[in-house]
Amino acid sequence: MGKCLFNVGDEVNIKSSKEPVTIIKSQYVKNMKRYSYIVKEYPTTFFFEEELVKQ
Repeated sequence: MGKCLFNVGDEVNIKSSKEPVTIIKSQYVKNMKRYSYIVKEYPTTFFFEEELVKQ
């Protein structure tokens, strides 16, 4: 299991839209071997690390 790039409360941007969002939950997806994140602005959608970038 790798290290989580982002933590709860981090403000990041969605790469495709450059929109700023705040992470409210992170979870390791074992079968995909990467982390997924849920953001405050879109609580029903999850993002993978490669879809987000630090501000």
